[in-house]
Amino acid sequence: MRPLSLPAALAALVLATAPALSQTTPAFVPAPAPEASTGRAPHVHGEATRYMVAAANPLAADAGREMLRAGGSAVDAAIAVQLVLNLVEPQSSGIGGGAFLVHWDGKTQTVNTLDGRETAPAAATPDRFMGPDGKPMGFYTAVVGGRSVGVPGTPRLLAEAHKRWGKLPWARLFEPAIRLAENGFAVSPRLNGLLAQERYLADSSPAAKALFYGADGKPLPVGATLRNPAFARTLRTLAEQGVDAFYAGPIAEDIVATVKGHATNPGDMTLADLAGYTVKEREPVCGRYRAFRICGMGPPSSGAIAVQQMLGVLETQDIARMGEGPEAAHWFAEAGRLAFADRARYLGDPAFVSVPVEGLVDPAYVKSRAALVNPERSMGKAEAGEPPMRKTERFAPSDGIEHGTSHISVVDADMNAVSMTTTIEDGFGARLMTQGGFLLNNELTDFNFSPTENGQRVANRVEAGKRPRSSMAPTLVFDAFGRLYAVTGSPGGSQIINFVAKTLVGLLDWKLDPQVAVDLPNRGSRNGPTELEAGTEAAGWKAALEAKGHQVKLMEMTSGIQAIVVTPTGFVGGADSRREGVAIGD
Repeated sequence: MRPLSLPAALAALVLATAPALSQTTPAFVPAPAPEASTGRAPHVHGEATRYMVAAANPLAADAGREMLRAGGSAVDAAIAVQLVLNLVEPQSSGIGGGAFLVHWDGKTQTVNTLDGRETAPAAATPDRFMGPDGKPMGFYTAVVGGRSVGVPGTPRLLAEAHKRWGKLPWARLFEPAIRLAENGFAVSPRLNGLLAQERYLADSSPAAKALFYGADGKPLPVGATLRNPAFARTLRTLAEQGVDAFYAGPIAEDIVATVKGHATNPGDMTLADLAGYTVKEREPVCGRYRAFRICGMGPPSSGAIAVQQMLGVLETQDIARMGEGPEAAHWFAEAGRLAFADRARYLGDPAFVSVPVEGLVDPAYVKSRAALVNPERSMGKAEAGEPPMRKTERFAPSDGIEHGTSHISVVDADMNAVSMTTTIEDGFGARLMTQGGFLLNNELTDFNFSPTENGQRVANRVEAGKRPRSSMAPTLVFDAFGRLYAVTGSPGGSQIINFVAKTLVGLLDWKLDPQVAVDLPNRGSRNGPTELEAGTEAAGWKAALEAKGHQVKLMEMTSGIQAIVVTPTGFVGGADSRREGVAIGD
């Protein structure tokens, strides 16, 4: 697949609209400290002059910095970060899951995107998550056990990225995770808290129960030393033998046995499914937002398309003038309704569905969608549009369900960058831990449970070999001169789209420090209620939005945004204070 080039000639097209983007990065505007409106202890933004990595756990971020200090590339750092996240944040991502990676090559000035999304086994059928009564299963009835496990893609993705852009030896990248797995690390408050809330893991997986819980059945306390020698052995095997050792041989046999061995909800993955897994290179989805160029991951991710549709609607307004408040929140929610309506109808695996990507992000089409927004009244439920260049049947809308995930942002000393969003889907995935010490995903529940709606097929129905639709939105931003400006992304299931769009508005319209931008109150609509983050200043917008006809829902919205911004002297980074991450460098 041809990578996307971003030539410097782009500047000539946009200079007239970019007075703030002369030869320097826009100055950051100070803003109130996050704890003033959220009650959370704020993170302090990271600063660096040579390179930077932002990740959801300090131990993982430090592993990435170790690789950068050793002369490694952004990809080297991202691989080391992912392997440590598997260990210290096992509920969110790991080698038993999948990921999307967006890469910027600072030398060739190109963007490449790699799809490491999980696939449905060959035995999967469209009625996989339909119960004997002909109705969709309950979510956790489907999740817990082998039925929900897709063929993992993350290991193959890491290997492919290293083959293309790695500098350090493959085995070197495993060293931090192996050290921590063997010597142990302190259980964090977040891991302890999620284990305490978890209802299924201990009963579903004896291996996970033995690892994470004490003899009294309670989760290991905060600060307790957690060792995972089984995972250390898996890592040593992959470091010494390469990624093929994951997809064939004892590790693969263990995965299949774990999937098929669940007592009440077994799956049907085979060794052939694992052996046949491939990473796909996709065409980047790029578009303009004011003077900036924004690039992300195409289908089967809906993330970049939906984010760019939202920004295209917001671009019709002076969001910088509005600032934070109910007026901007109204436009943000309406833009989300329109984007999610199109997402529900048109997005799916491009090997199975002809997704009209160009039409969905066509500026004239998006502008026509923006014209549907009433500044004084919410539209309620939006309907999907009719994008140009559509060459597919008009599928029935399907919302689907998404949950967990983690995000990694890296820029190295050569100005190569990685934005990688990685997941095992729900917290603790399918609640199955292999004998190799890692959890398996429940990614197949990202498919629509019902294969039809009102007699029409849905684009995101289950099919053999298919990749489920995702909302992950790893994102790169370039300035008017084609230079790398920002690297960002977030976990959060389908809310990722709103989280990333919020951060981009904070960075690009309001010129906020990246730490302040990621910590802004979350808000938006997924074409249902207007969702506002409880316990933040956003809750104070409720009455004003209800006066415009919004049905408002206050809720917890635990994003995990990582953002790095390039400055004239180096890098400034932010890690979402809703989680435990940091942005660090040298």
